[in-house]
Amino acid sequence: MTADQGGWDGPEPDRLYVITRGRSGPSGPGVFDLVTLIVSLAEPTPAMQPEHAAILRLCRSPLSVAEVSAYLELPTSVVTVLLADLLDDGRIEARAAVPAAELPDRALLEAVIHGLQRL
Repeated sequence: MTADQGGWDGPEPDRLYVITRGRSGPSGPGVFDLVTLIVSLAEPTPAMQPEHAAILRLCRSPLSVAEVSAYLELPTSVVTVLLADLLDDGRIEARAAVPAAELPDRALLEAVIHGLQRL
C-alpha cells in the first residue's frame, strides 16, 4: 500500500528491514537518545552501505540523532541501529548533549549584587 492510498507513510518496511539487516535495535547498551550528538571520525569508503556513508558525510560537524534521522528521512529506530554499527567500528563518536548550566544559589547572587552596589 502506498502513502497516497492511506497506508504506510515513509520508506517501505521491507527496505528498512534490509537497511538494518533485520535488527530492531542496537546490539549493545543504548547510548543514543534524540539529543545525543554524533561526529564522524572517518571518511566513507566505497564498500560501505549507502546509509552508513551518508551518516559519515552528514556528521562531519556534530548533529543530533534526531537531525540525522530527519536528514536521512528514516525512523529514529533505524538510525540508531546504523549509528551503533558505526560506533562499534570506531567511525563515529557519540557525545552527550551539553547539559543545562546550573544556576548559582539565589542567596549568592543577591550577596554579589549587594556587594557591587556598595562599591
